[in-house]
Amino acid sequence: MKEVNQRYARHYSLKGFGLQGQKKLAAAKVLVVGAGGLGCPALQYLTAAGVGTITIVDHDMVSLSNLQRQVLFTTEDIGKPKAEVASRRLKSLNPEITITFKSESISTLNALELIAEHDVTIDCTDNFATRYLINDACVLLDKPLIFGAISEYEGQVSVFNVADVTGNKLNYRHLFPTPPNSLEVQDCNEAGVLGVLPGIIGTLQATEAIKVITGIGEVQAGTLMTFNLLNYATHIFELSADDSVFKLIPKDMAVFKATDYEWLCGMKEKGINELSPQKFLSVLDKSDTIIIDVREHNELPKALFQCISLPLSGLTDNLPEIKENNIILFCQSGKRSLKAGQLFLNRYRKQKKISHLTGGILALQEHDYG
Repeated sequence: MKEVNQRYARHYSLKGFGLQGQKKLAAAKVLVVGAGGLGCPALQYLTAAGVGTITIVDHDMVSLSNLQRQVLFTTEDIGKPKAEVASRRLKSLNPEITITFKSESISTLNALELIAEHDVTIDCTDNFATRYLINDACVLLDKPLIFGAISEYEGQVSVFNVADVTGNKLNYRHLFPTPPNSLEVQDCNEAGVLGVLPGIIGTLQATEAIKVITGIGEVQAGTLMTFNLLNYATHIFELSADDSVFKLIPKDMAVFKATDYEWLCGMKEKGINELSPQKFLSVLDKSDTIIIDVREHNELPKALFQCISLPLSGLTDNLPEIKENNIILFCQSGKRSLKAGQLFLNRYRKQKKISHLTGGILALQEHDYG
């Protein structure tokens, strides 16, 4: 970075920030996991602020349904890798910093290496398995983690693994010690989200990252801030410093790498086959097969293939007899179909082959179906 750069003129004149604050940003390395609703605004403001090195990790492709809130992308980007498109756009915003991307998922195989190479990690993901994975890696490596989450009209922000006013370093497991049932909390695919909400929460995540890097202000450590878009109600909750949660974190890096976070968070079940959208479409007309929609009757989009409707809400107490040997289940995002699969698996064991559509009918739509 130049000693004085007109690009950051408003930072230089900012009391308590100035040239020294800008130098700290220029020397910092930030990892942003997820280039979706939260990641887009976080990345834009970190790039504009002059964070020296930014790495983007996201395995997903841009889809039409993303454009309502993921403002780095345009209609022409549909079908392209999010991380790559985001990197290109951000470089045009600020060509003076280093921006790299990885079009892959973060996992136990690469998380430790990625997080170790950066000063701050920002979790912009949307599922519990990845959140626990990132959190545990940050605790093992003693790295700051900026957390954000959104659903419908409300968002959450916190800073983990940074000392609070009492000197404690709390983490995501102080908020949720163990993963909730995958059906207890709806994601944005099922519950929806107002498009402007992730812009607000993602911007707050970028703000917390800047505060951690530069030392300005009070970091949201040891607390959880919630924000409701409908009435602007903002609450700050203190997290309990319970040391017992550290027993839930893998004791070392070897155990971390051996942990199956998707299984831990109920995102997959042994004995239930996972079908990609392409594989699902290829078996629709297979003999001795039944396709079951476990969504409620009024849910959209409607399936454009032959199937029967058996809502999950009625399956627990009334599981019907199925004559076909291949049972394929689907729902909106893949959560309820997995739960329904567990019910069928408990009844039929190995007598029938149970499968479900990973990512649900929404994933099917993003692969040019319908």
